[in-house]
Amino acid sequence: MPVSKKTRHEPHEEHADESWLIPYADLLTLLLALFIVLYGMSSTDAKKFEEMSKAFSVALNGGVGVMDKSSVEGTDTNTPQDSSSQLQQQSGQSMSMAKKRSELMRQEQEDLEKLKKQMDNYIKVNGLSSQLDTKLNQSQLTITISDKALFASGDDTVKPESRKLAKAISVLLEGFPDYEVIVSGHTDNVPISNQQFDSNWDLSAGRALNFMKILLLNSKLDPRKFVSTGYGEYHPVASNSTDEGRSKNRRVEVSILRKYQSNTSSQQGIATTP
Repeated sequence: MPVSKKTRHEPHEEHADESWLIPYADLLTLLLALFIVLYGMSSTDAKKFEEMSKAFSVALNGGVGVMDKSSVEGTDTNTPQDSSSQLQQQSGQSMSMAKKRSELMRQEQEDLEKLKKQMDNYIKVNGLSSQLDTKLNQSQLTITISDKALFASGDDTVKPESRKLAKAISVLLEGFPDYEVIVSGHTDNVPISNQQFDSNWDLSAGRALNFMKILLLNSKLDPRKFVSTGYGEYHPVASNSTDEGRSKNRRVEVSILRKYQSNTSSQQGIATTP
């Protein structure tokens, strides 16, 4: 009886389980679809986004919407035409504001030039050119008054005969009530120390305050637009090494401030009046 031989099997290689490739491929597909949707969301075209969303839903879920229109509420759905219209509207508003500001600056320039002309005429008619001066620049109109025209040496009381000058300035300012005004006092650097004043700073502050009070006295000017300050010897306009220079430094300035200023050199050139 022949000896039965066991069936022999040829050796074969073991194959690794590759079932993980299926969910991996699905994941890659989902990621690709997600990036497509995100790219579509970056567009402001609502119609394109809706088409992309439908295609995405059909590909992955047989038509069951994964994302619908309500899921992107708050997304900017303005069309390019809407965005362009908004930009044009904003540009128009900016141009309108710039035009309005330019007109206000022009009117302000005319106001201050008119006030300067009136003040210069008063100085000329009354022969006060050696005691008063006016200057208009890009920030303000300044009326400079020599201390000799207003005060006795070392005193802050306005001379009785100088009240007429203060009243004249007050009347001119009443024609331009919308501007803020600073009244400032200045001295030379010669020290002062007496029973009334401890320093030039005190003297300059007292002079500015007293002159401002006379400007406002019995006038139609708004006190809320006025302020007085004393600078002492610290803002000289000339050298204190000579009598002439010290005389120029002893002064009271009435500064009418611009409301609209330009930092450009061209505007500065327009605003400056010799």
